[in-house]
Amino acid sequence: MTSIILAAGQGTRLRPYTDELPKCMVPLAGKPLLHHQMDTLAACGADSDMVVVGGYRSDRLDLRNAELITNPAYDSTNMVTTLFCARDRMRDGEDLLISYGDIVFEPGVLRALLDGDGGIRLAADRQWERLWSTRMDNPLDDAETFVMDASGTVIELGKKPGGYDEVQAQYMGLIFVRGDQVADFKHAYDELDRSATYDGKDFDNMYMTSFLQYLIDSGRGVHACLVDSGWLEVDTTDELEQFESMAGDGTLDEFCRLS
Repeated sequence: MTSIILAAGQGTRLRPYTDELPKCMVPLAGKPLLHHQMDTLAACGADSDMVVVGGYRSDRLDLRNAELITNPAYDSTNMVTTLFCARDRMRDGEDLLISYGDIVFEPGVLRALLDGDGGIRLAADRQWERLWSTRMDNPLDDAETFVMDASGTVIELGKKPGGYDEVQAQYMGLIFVRGDQVADFKHAYDELDRSATYDGKDFDNMYMTSFLQYLIDSGRGVHACLVDSGWLEVDTTDELEQFESMAGDGTLDEFCRLS
């Protein structure tokens, strides 16, 4: 299995912490986000072939044993473009794990994803509202839709929800593509209309959720692997400082136990 960690963005909402560091190298509880993630991959045996796609301040990445690929257009493109900078590392017939660089997650979350069913799988948190409620007064202000059918197949994600019934779980930024689906995963990207807009963004700046929705709409099954907490997203200075405080007083363990 190849594990690709997407770490090219500038992390502007984490400044001044990202003035000199890429977002994934910002520390949480004494360890960079990237290293929290790598330690979890190692605990699950998923660290033998790791790729980090960097961009902003990639010279400051501490890669351990991972390979570095860069997105030279990191300042004018978004996450899907960053992912496909590593296209050569998406090997037909070989399992593929894709992770955002600004999340941390427990080994149990990753094992649930790796052991799940379906050719394309998304880790999703059923208890998302607990975490969101520590960050803001109205969790719906920042949540995105995540709607499944009775079998756990994802129907819609990434849109602005009209109510809590449209957020059956929260997509975490952790994707698994089974080896026999990797060739078609790449083919789906090639099918995309380069002149179209996707959820209001041009091709180069489309959100990952827009690409996942395209997979769904084109008949490629995308399946939810549901977990209950066990992860964090660090996107703003307020979140980082809140999580640091919670790590200090022990309350962060209620949401995610850091390695």
